[in-house]
Amino acid sequence: MPQASVTGTYVYMGDDMSVGMNDLKGPVGGILGSLPEGLLPPAVLQQAQALLAKDWAMKLQDRSFGTVAANITVPVYTGGKINAANNAAKIKVENAAQKETQARNGLVSELTERYYGLALAMQVVEVRKQVLDGMRHHLSDAVALENNGIIAKGERLYAEVHTAEAEREYLKAQKTVETLKSALGSTLNSEESVSPASDMFILSDIEGADYFKQCALDRNPLLRQVSYAKRLATENMRLQRSEFAPQVALMGIASLYNYQVSSIMPKWAVGAGVSFKIFDGLHREYKFSAARWQIRQAEAVGEQAHNNMLTLIDKLYNEMVTYSQQLPSVDASYRFATEYLRIKDEAFKEGAAPSSDVVDARLNLAKIKIERLQAAYYYDLMLARLLEAAGISEAFSDYAKRSAAMPIRFEDESN
Repeated sequence: MPQASVTGTYVYMGDDMSVGMNDLKGPVGGILGSLPEGLLPPAVLQQAQALLAKDWAMKLQDRSFGTVAANITVPVYTGGKINAANNAAKIKVENAAQKETQARNGLVSELTERYYGLALAMQVVEVRKQVLDGMRHHLSDAVALENNGIIAKGERLYAEVHTAEAEREYLKAQKTVETLKSALGSTLNSEESVSPASDMFILSDIEGADYFKQCALDRNPLLRQVSYAKRLATENMRLQRSEFAPQVALMGIASLYNYQVSSIMPKWAVGAGVSFKIFDGLHREYKFSAARWQIRQAEAVGEQAHNNMLTLIDKLYNEMVTYSQQLPSVDASYRFATEYLRIKDEAFKEGAAPSSDVVDARLNLAKIKIERLQAAYYYDLMLARLLEAAGISEAFSDYAKRSAAMPIRFEDESN
């Protein structure tokens, strides 16, 4: 675009600017002397001689003057420098938008981690509460059996110790919930207490890894930023190459206000200028060579980023699938542990099993329940990170709403 400016100038010189014409006195005096006597009236001849006696100097400009002028400069040809600068500016705008997208996708993954982390912690509280209730019931049975002489005092003490331990685990789980609520509120920038409204889930059917790889190649903001770095390096090379071309510009100036400026000075002027560097100490050559190497470096970084992204997607996808594949075996273990606890509890009441068998069976059932919840949590976390790597974090809620999404939540022993 043209560049327009207004400039004000005040100048005070050592002397007025003038043009001397004293050299003309001799020829003029000679002409007057050669005229016939009586040709000129005496009064005119006297005035002419008085004029010859004076200093013949024409003042062109007063020593003190000022001006206010408008200036316009229009670059006509810069060897591609203007186009390179404009293209680089557009690329930087696009790159900034991708950084924003990357930050937003990262926040989605952080939100998923803390949202479902809180959901997991709240479910664990329920499991620990169930364990505590069961241990209290078991302790009550142990006290009754000890009073009837069916079990030894050691069996009752064993139940007391693990009941106290179950209470500590329950309180610990509650503290974890409070901590995660604070973390979730920080991510949401909310001071109000927030609780998850949806369950953790595991998808029984999901696209293959190649689908997410293709999404990453098309939409991953980090890969796009790497490609923009290469494009910026290319524009920089064009910019440096423009230094070898001549620079052509049009200019114009118009006087807006004058103070004691000579009337012979023009009110406006237009012109054109050309500048061409012949030699500048090889600076241009060095900068152009460095710009070419920057392109090669950007290409190498882009290739490495491409390979790293595909490797990351494989890793996240395999981990996600691993957690989903754990569910059938965990469910089978859950059914066995539930039945095993029931058998040991009945045997203890009849004096056919020690208290340690009931405690171990109950703790094992709680462990399996928590493992089932953790499998869902890590599945959702890996899914969020996978979608972030693929550049489609905004699709996470759509995956959660799919018909193949199986909710994973706390279940009591009766289920």
